[in-house]
Amino acid sequence: MREFQRKQTNGFYALISLPSTAMGFALSVQISALSWLLTTQFHLAIDQVGIVWAAGPLAGIVGQVVIGMISDRVWFWGGRRRPFILIGGTLAALMLFALPNIEAIRAGLGIGSLMVVATAIALTLDLAINVGFNPTRSIIADVTPEGDGRTKGYTWMQTISGFFGVTAYVIGAVMGNYTLITVSVFIVFLFSVLPVFFVTEPRELRGSPSPAGDAPSPKRKTQWGQLSWIYLAHAFSWVGVQTMFVFIIAFIQQKMHLSAEPGAAAQESGRIIAISFAILNTVGFLLPAPILEPLTKKFGRVRVHLTAVAIMALGYAGVLIAGGSPTGLYLLMAVIGVGWASIVSLPFAIMTEKVEKSRTGFFMGIFNLSVVLPQLFASLVLGRVILASPDKSVIFMISAVALALSAGTWFFVRDARPELSRAGGGHESASRH
Repeated sequence: MREFQRKQTNGFYALISLPSTAMGFALSVQISALSWLLTTQFHLAIDQVGIVWAAGPLAGIVGQVVIGMISDRVWFWGGRRRPFILIGGTLAALMLFALPNIEAIRAGLGIGSLMVVATAIALTLDLAINVGFNPTRSIIADVTPEGDGRTKGYTWMQTISGFFGVTAYVIGAVMGNYTLITVSVFIVFLFSVLPVFFVTEPRELRGSPSPAGDAPSPKRKTQWGQLSWIYLAHAFSWVGVQTMFVFIIAFIQQKMHLSAEPGAAAQESGRIIAISFAILNTVGFLLPAPILEPLTKKFGRVRVHLTAVAIMALGYAGVLIAGGSPTGLYLLMAVIGVGWASIVSLPFAIMTEKVEKSRTGFFMGIFNLSVVLPQLFASLVLGRVILASPDKSVIFMISAVALALSAGTWFFVRDARPELSRAGGGHESASRH
């Protein structure tokens, strides 16, 4: 074990954040460039683009659970998570390189249908990201001490990953998607492959590693009752988040005074969305390490996360009152970003201290279902509700209610530090085997 890992230095926390950053960057590029490539360069119809994108949630449902479970039980290439990070990162980089070359690949393989090749590449990219994402998050739990060290690991992960995610959108907007894809090939490969050779994984996952190298803590049983509340609370959060992500365009088109010319209106609405999400994600990466982590030491992770989620609910409600102009929406996106910063960092630290350490990968995969299933629900079920509603403010009504329900559900989760648990919050005795 290298000295910077033994001492748990800031450099070590930055290093173990890079593999997850690589997978997040690949996902940001996919979101930014895939639909654009398929429609503008390869002229697929919008329903065909939807079919290509449908591979993502399905790959997440299967891939993260299966890979997480396998990575808990194997050891090769000098690690438990290392092999899957290497495979996922390398494959993701190759598929990103393939994206702008779909037509050349189709011609080279002699395949008649462009859509078949596009779907195969998109599905492989999704699978690669899902092969890598679970282990890149699980390794943080494997090599950091429980408590403040675990929180620090996941807040640093979001700070660094979020910074590069915003960078991806900026590169795409300023330099174009082809430049973004080219840059992503190198970032995804290097950030996946290099760090894992400088991190020593523990061969046994029965307890928590100590910065001083002391004996691990006793084996912990999975707290199923607590996990149920965590999964439900996180799912409510993602119902609200995904509803905004997918349908905010309808709110902007109806509520804001856009140009009467269709082309100009489309450009203006796209700019408003881009700025809104840039603000959201900037707050999302600035807050976790310097703000949220210190607050968790004083108030506890659950209490801080609950408060951040409640602030997000208020931000969504505020859009209904003052979000009818671009300026109002931008200001409220900064408020909403407080909850976003917490959603993508603190729940990982909370969840990993409720499960048997030797099964972290499996439970991280199950945890992903509390993201993917709400995404499908928002897109397939709530989409019909929003389409049928004459007032598109219903988008932010749904988001506000979902985040309020999430905040209420977090009251049933105990903090790992007993002195910080709320009286009456959670029922530890009922949550163990």
